[in-house]
Amino acid sequence: MTRIISPSLLSADFGNLKADCEMINSSEAEWLHIDVMDGSFVPNISFGFPVMEALKMHCTKPLDVHLMIVHPEKYIKRFAEAGAGIITFHYETVDNPLEVIEMIKAEGVKVGITINPDVPVSVLEPFVDKVDLVLLMTVFAGYGGQKFIEESYSRIAELRKMIDQKNAHCVIEVDGGVNINNARKLFDTGVNVLVAGSAVFKAENPTKMIHDMLNT
Repeated sequence: MTRIISPSLLSADFGNLKADCEMINSSEAEWLHIDVMDGSFVPNISFGFPVMEALKMHCTKPLDVHLMIVHPEKYIKRFAEAGAGIITFHYETVDNPLEVIEMIKAEGVKVGITINPDVPVSVLEPFVDKVDLVLLMTVFAGYGGQKFIEESYSRIAELRKMIDQKNAHCVIEVDGGVNINNARKLFDTGVNVLVAGSAVFKAENPTKMIHDMLNT
């Protein structure tokens, strides 16, 4: 089964992003996760296009862009042009998810859909065979460093069963409270991609932490 670590830039050293990109480049991480926050859908504000364009100059790994914003359809083309390799939007923020999925595909990038922990997994059923990635938030979107919500395991298992029943080929990603202590259980429950922020960037040896989480 596919195993990927996507370190979250939200926990990186903002004063030296080039160095952190170079660390990711030399590590076993396959993606770099970028949380885009608008201060509306979530309370915080984070990265915009200039930061993404700068990251693209230094990071050789695909940019895994998570849009925590209202009206994501307005910005898809610009995020694609800024270097996104994957664009994931929140189900809660759009009126017509299928339309947004097609908009992202039209830009030639991979597409993901995500929900917060208080949204039933069942809402994803019509989309799992139309996207490349489903992101289950294991904390509420908007802040780094939150504690993992233990009820997420049953939601992951429900999503994995749904994907298998539809013979879909999307990967499952989780974001929030991921660390070396729960990485193995998450992989065993059916997750393919772990977004890890503090666990990686605050580690004494981030490259080793990525390796250990992949091989736990």
